[in-house]
Amino acid sequence: MAEEQLLNSVAGIVPLDVIQTLNGMQFLQGLMDGRFPAAPIAALLGFYPTELEPGRGVFSATPDARHYNPLGTVHGGYISTLLDSCMACAIHSKLRTGQSYTTLELKVNFVRAITAETGPVRAIGNVIQIGRQIATAEGRLVDSRDRLLAHATTTCLLFSLAARSLPSVSE
Repeated sequence: MAEEQLLNSVAGIVPLDVIQTLNGMQFLQGLMDGRFPAAPIAALLGFYPTELEPGRGVFSATPDARHYNPLGTVHGGYISTLLDSCMACAIHSKLRTGQSYTTLELKVNFVRAITAETGPVRAIGNVIQIGRQIATAEGRLVDSRDRLLAHATTTCLLFSLAARSLPSVSE
């Protein structure tokens, strides 16, 4: 078990027994201050949290040619991942101890093409509503001049971590 926890921590997965003891903001603060590793997807795609507060999550990134689709613009999956992450963290920030979530629905609207010349972008997520089992949030992806590049909404299912086990690296 200790080896599995070490592997998960190195890979960017915080052990479930640690996650279960923290509320949403405590967990996110651990990410921000480096007590917990960055998520593997964040390392892979080169984005990072810059602001996390109750009901709000902001991620920053600088897209480049590695993120292009065959047509020479940033792939919609990259944009969707940034928006999904900021909205999910906005929701995560409002969770109680022992509570988690999963995305049920993600709707993204692409407003402007993004290329390496776009430069740094920010994905800004805000909670719309948190209920007993369902939470919703909205997100905006903007460039350094605050021009809208894409916007999105999400619906997440809230659940107790006591009834669920998270995957390990070896699965």
